[in-house]
Amino acid sequence: MIATLDDRYAAHVRNLGQFARFGIVGASGVVVNMLVAVLMNKAHGGTANAFNVIWHIPGSAYNVRFTVLVWIVGFLVANFVNFQLNRSWTFKSSRHATWWSEFWPFLAVGSVAAIVGLFLKVGFTNPTSPLYLSSSFFHEAAGLHSREYWAQIITIVITMPINFIVNKLWTFRAVRSPAEPAPVDAGTPV
Repeated sequence: MIATLDDRYAAHVRNLGQFARFGIVGASGVVVNMLVAVLMNKAHGGTANAFNVIWHIPGSAYNVRFTVLVWIVGFLVANFVNFQLNRSWTFKSSRHATWWSEFWPFLAVGSVAAIVGLFLKVGFTNPTSPLYLSSSFFHEAAGLHSREYWAQIITIVITMPINFIVNKLWTFRAVRSPAEPAPVDAGTPV
């Protein structure tokens, strides 16, 4: 079947709508992620302690720092919230696929973005990195100037478009074509 100009236009409008909803969900995920970051940093004595070593990597000169733990926990919590919202609102896929069949790909896509983001965040906060956020504005003496928080936000913004494209094409692919609703797993959240 040949797509008409009207069909292509409708598809572009639908894609833009999905991208806008994905962005709104992403913004809520940023809020969740940042809430986790603030709570974890406050519980750890503030962002000035973000570079405290929590685990030495055996056989290397490298360490896992608290900022890495904050990034990973923030990602996992926000990823779960974003999945639920994207499944029910952005892509409306809950009638087309089971919860688990979409969750694992969503987590995988998010995990790849989180790994890329982890390197970006460490680059933004490490004084030896060419990506280091300038000390003229960013420092840990005031919350609005916190390099730790700005690095978290900037990294999320950079990785969001990649997440949208891959999730649309892979995770929520069932909603692109008419299909019979998939059976819902008993006891699985919808």
